[in-house]
Amino acid sequence: MYKIDFSHPSSVYFVGIGGISMSGLAEILVNAGFQVSGSDRSKSALTEHLEQKGIRVLYGQRAENITSDIDCVVFTSAIRENNPEYIATMEQDIPHLTRAELLGQLMRNYRTSIAISGTHGKTTTTSMVSEILLQADLNPTLSIGGIYKSIGGNIRVGGSECFVTEACEYTNSFLSFFPTVGIILNIEEDHLDFFKDLADIRHSFHEFAKQIPAEGCLIINADIPDWQEITEGLPCKVITYSMGSMCSMGGSHADYYPTELTHDEWGHPSFYVCSPKSSGSHNQEPVRPIKLSVSGDHNVSNALAAIALADQMHVDSEVTAKALADYTGTDRRFELKGTIGGITIIDDYAHHPTEITATLKAAQKYPHKTLWCVFQPHTYTRTKAFMEDFAKALCLADRVVLADIYAARETDTLGISSANLQSLIREAGGECDYFPTFDEIENFLLQNCTNGDLLITMGAGDVLKIGENLLGI
Repeated sequence: MYKIDFSHPSSVYFVGIGGISMSGLAEILVNAGFQVSGSDRSKSALTEHLEQKGIRVLYGQRAENITSDIDCVVFTSAIRENNPEYIATMEQDIPHLTRAELLGQLMRNYRTSIAISGTHGKTTTTSMVSEILLQADLNPTLSIGGIYKSIGGNIRVGGSECFVTEACEYTNSFLSFFPTVGIILNIEEDHLDFFKDLADIRHSFHEFAKQIPAEGCLIINADIPDWQEITEGLPCKVITYSMGSMCSMGGSHADYYPTELTHDEWGHPSFYVCSPKSSGSHNQEPVRPIKLSVSGDHNVSNALAAIALADQMHVDSEVTAKALADYTGTDRRFELKGTIGGITIIDDYAHHPTEITATLKAAQKYPHKTLWCVFQPHTYTRTKAFMEDFAKALCLADRVVLADIYAARETDTLGISSANLQSLIREAGGECDYFPTFDEIENFLLQNCTNGDLLITMGAGDVLKIGENLLGI
């Protein structure tokens, strides 16, 4: 594998530079003195931001973009071997890295490298951790998988002591990382276009945990079934957290857990966290009050992971509590987009049945008359694999409106469409409509949503445009 010499900045070209992670890495390198350029299919807010930083962005991926003065080419996992820039790189024998390999090399430059993994909740937890470390004046370098308003984007270049990033399991990219602290939020079936089954996924998370050195630390959700299989044989310290006081295996107390959980009128949780810091034993009194400004019990679980991490970083508990109270969310995570005609419009990135369930349960605690969910399924593979689970989760909304499946990287429809999901929702007793175009969906909503309703646009594609069009933004 090609090794970048960070002490001697060179010329690096990113194929797919407009991606949320690639753009962040490009910005880190340009701040370190590298000559950075790249390509993407179309202009976006992220590519315009990079251009403002002096990075040359080419629109359209062509062989002639790859020139002999480039020292290294970086590819995303979405780039295939028939990509013209990939072919040109191989033909010219230019050194190249995957996005994950570059990120892994970058992590080695920091005393503390924190990698936050899990099927769900990575962006939210990374943002919570970021807010804590920022308020603790630890000057972290941050790479977040979403736009976080506190840093005005998805990247923050700080000092050399602390680096925080998300660690995605897709294509085993997180196995290229070298964290000193790892977090595993949850492990469920997903990305079945790459993984064989849940056992294959669990094996990858175990391999990720093995990347942590003996002097490091793994923070893991003890609500993961048989979580000790993931931590078996690890030389590093293991810290557990759980939504119940007991771990899911063995009946022992988790290191961190909540008590006296309540919610305000907006569904924001308050609770006391029990932790080893509260007393010298695992049978401690709940003396650390926490109030969140984001909805949903899933965010209590995310906050527990962030609190455990903050304790490992020796952050004062009052700073942690204040930072979590100040945290108001990340773009596309239960994001309030606006109100029109008395209808509240929220956008959420949920695209897995577990995420949908968590979001809609949070929405049920939010003030509303009728709860609408406009859902855009993401990829044919995921939709087919979880069709019945999607139907069950979406029935938590009062009214469901389906858009066409967002294909993303896929070309094979597998013989399914959103009409199949509509049939299952109706069979389960849910009220569901399906329209092939956004225009049809918007017209339907204008005719049927009324004052006091809560409308959530949901999915990992471009479904947020529906709410934005209704709001005129």
